[in-house]
Amino acid sequence: MDTSLKESPAWRALQDHHDVLKNTSFSSILLTDQDRIETFKCHCEGVHLNYALNTVTQKTLDLLVRLANQQNVREACDRMFRGDKINLTENRPALHVALRQQNDSPIFVDGINILDQVRTTQKRLTETVEKIRSGQWRGRTGKPIHHIVNIGIGGSDLGPRFAVRALDTYVSALDLHFVANADAFDLLSVLKKCDPESTLFVVVSKTFTTQETLLNAYTARQWLIDQGGDKGLDRHFIAVSAQPEKVKQFGIPLDQTFPIWDWVGGRFSLWSAVGISLALAIGMTHFQQLLAGAAAMDHHLSHTPFEKNMPILLALLGIWQRNFYHTQAQAILSYSERLREFPRYLQQLEMESNGKTVTRDGNFTDYATAPILFGECGTVGQHSFHQLLHQGSDIVPVDFIGIAHDDLYHPHHHHVLLTNMVAQAGAFAFGQLHAATPHDIYVGGRPSNMIVLDRLDPYHFGILLALYEHKTFIQGVLWNINSFDQPGVELGKRMARDLQEKTTPQSETELFLAKFFNKNFPNINKP
Repeated sequence: MDTSLKESPAWRALQDHHDVLKNTSFSSILLTDQDRIETFKCHCEGVHLNYALNTVTQKTLDLLVRLANQQNVREACDRMFRGDKINLTENRPALHVALRQQNDSPIFVDGINILDQVRTTQKRLTETVEKIRSGQWRGRTGKPIHHIVNIGIGGSDLGPRFAVRALDTYVSALDLHFVANADAFDLLSVLKKCDPESTLFVVVSKTFTTQETLLNAYTARQWLIDQGGDKGLDRHFIAVSAQPEKVKQFGIPLDQTFPIWDWVGGRFSLWSAVGISLALAIGMTHFQQLLAGAAAMDHHLSHTPFEKNMPILLALLGIWQRNFYHTQAQAILSYSERLREFPRYLQQLEMESNGKTVTRDGNFTDYATAPILFGECGTVGQHSFHQLLHQGSDIVPVDFIGIAHDDLYHPHHHHVLLTNMVAQAGAFAFGQLHAATPHDIYVGGRPSNMIVLDRLDPYHFGILLALYEHKTFIQGVLWNINSFDQPGVELGKRMARDLQEKTTPQSETELFLAKFFNKNFPNINKP
């Protein structure tokens, strides 16, 4: 058991401070500091963070910054940008930041300047996207492409899917669809909307062995064959993978295959060719604006003092709530219908990255790591689980996400959204202690952050995504865990393969699972 973090000077100082602060009412902390709305805020290029409704004082912030310094956060950031192999278990860099770098300063991995590979791929991506959007790329019967079906799962699905919805007002020319689930209904419900003569499938799999993705890809190929034979199938497929030979065996030409490199993790890969479906939806000009927004946040992380550094502050505030107030969950409440998919996206980003109990040194932690994330867009959540957030037995910190400018030109709707967001944050914080009956009492003390984008456009959206990427990485540094691997996703997948492929169980576990499967599904149709 690794006890070094909890016994460190900065951690012990925070614990002592918490022991004093916990006896002070939340409302008195907020109301006795009239300047905190101005003090506890920061911004980056039109994305603003206000954390005044947190259980923090200036001393809390000073001690949290001390923790960041003790854990060498600045050095960790420098190592990431430099291309050091910070993904220790897989002996790789984590260089998603290189994908949106705005200059051509070289970054070397094993002696190779990867910026050359990035620029070459971006050029190919631009040519392909413009060819498809302009109608030059045609299916096997000569029809231009109208439907794009992205087939992937995890980071090959959640990022592009979320981004296409979030930037819906920029989508033109093509109909976008996403398929991830092995359940045939997911694919079949999409195919019902598509014309086989004008549909292009984008198959995204880093290894090109992902079971769900290949299952759907082969079924999609068979659908095309059933509709018109097996000639010219390649006109209806593009791939993104690190295994071009496996893609070629599937039947997709190499010149229609885009690379994804092992120094890019799936949940950090939207900025690469994995984002081709998004680029097809919004066009390369807007896709480049997305990259520029993320690069602005990269610069902010690298050059802004900790006291005004958005991702570092978000990470530290999360540590404060998770490890000192012992909260177990966090809610993401986006007051924008276009950001409805944000909680699902963050569930992978944060829970797959930091849902671990083993440190970078190979020891088990004696402190909590990633909380459970959930959420919904406002005002929908107010009529469901907000009841628990207001009066439940667990305190759940909240991130509110709002958009300042109404680009839909419905000011009354927008005013209702934003007033509800601020009112919810206030009700969580201050509560209501004087009421006619106990049922009407709200104890308050529910902390929240408020993140406001000037506009929901590609640039500011890029800033928002990079903000949470960096927050996730910084929390991994603070907890001393590797945020860039995901060994925990493999065990269940391996057991599923064993059930599917082995006729004779090879272990007591396999024997038990085989019996369990056969007893519950005795009449299952085997392929």
